[in-house]
Amino acid sequence: MDGLHTTMTLNNGVKMPRLGLGVWKTDNHGAQESVAAAIRNHYIAIDTARQYGNEQGTGAGIKQGLQQAGLKREDIFVTTKLYNGDQGNADKVTNAFNGQLQALGLDYIDLYLMHWPVDAHFIESYHAMEQLYKAGKIRAIGVSNFDNDRMEKLLEAAEIVPAVNQMEFNPTNQERDILTFDQSHGIQLAAWSPLGGGRSLKNPVIEKLADKYHKTAAQIILRWEWQRDLIMVVKSVHEDRIISNSQIFDFELSDEDVQTINQLDEGKRGLWYSDFQWHDPNAKIANAIDHWDDTDPSKPL
Repeated sequence: MDGLHTTMTLNNGVKMPRLGLGVWKTDNHGAQESVAAAIRNHYIAIDTARQYGNEQGTGAGIKQGLQQAGLKREDIFVTTKLYNGDQGNADKVTNAFNGQLQALGLDYIDLYLMHWPVDAHFIESYHAMEQLYKAGKIRAIGVSNFDNDRMEKLLEAAEIVPAVNQMEFNPTNQERDILTFDQSHGIQLAAWSPLGGGRSLKNPVIEKLADKYHKTAAQIILRWEWQRDLIMVVKSVHEDRIISNSQIFDFELSDEDVQTINQLDEGKRGLWYSDFQWHDPNAKIANAIDHWDDTDPSKPL
């Protein structure tokens, strides 16, 4: 439990838990069940997004989990994200944010991230996020999926330095240049897809280390990222895996083994700007919120 309550101090002084549960590609009932299970099992960080289409379920899971664990809202850390299609002027961003608060059933957000740097809108959108932060509705603001070029442009225009840049990060995609740049500006890198799917989990090097330490491949990867001083957002809808993913605090990888995993970097991203129509009209992904058959905004879960 103690490890799950370990935090990083962000550049504005807010303390963010280092290991949290994510709910990407999860329907509302799955989000509710997994979030409640995570909180029951001592997780205190939950990560969602409007694009995931499950903020309603996530909010229901938070409420359920807090009741089951005997905790209060201020005992946990909730992250959500500004949807690509909601980027634009202050009114548009503020209306979207208020709708997200309503869906989650919360009156403030701990960390609000810009999900992607949508061309022609991300600076204006970030200014709107700064105003929400100043109004006290958000404890910290940041970004997600920002390369160094876009981050430089944002820093030139921003009043508030982003607290976090959430990036795809795992053994085969380590974002070395972005990590170095962000660290030099006091921006904490948080890892989405920290397990890297089959390419990382089934890598022979990872499997060999799992045998050596008598741990799962996922535990080896998460421990490696822990020793790299990252924040990790790991997804599972299975309570046994949620528990297993948190069992990384009773061992430590040797420096040699950390370096061995460092050498697995292939620089291969699973998703990037060219996949989105806001960057390339011929790309496959349009602005769309994931829709689940179990979503009914008029009824509580």
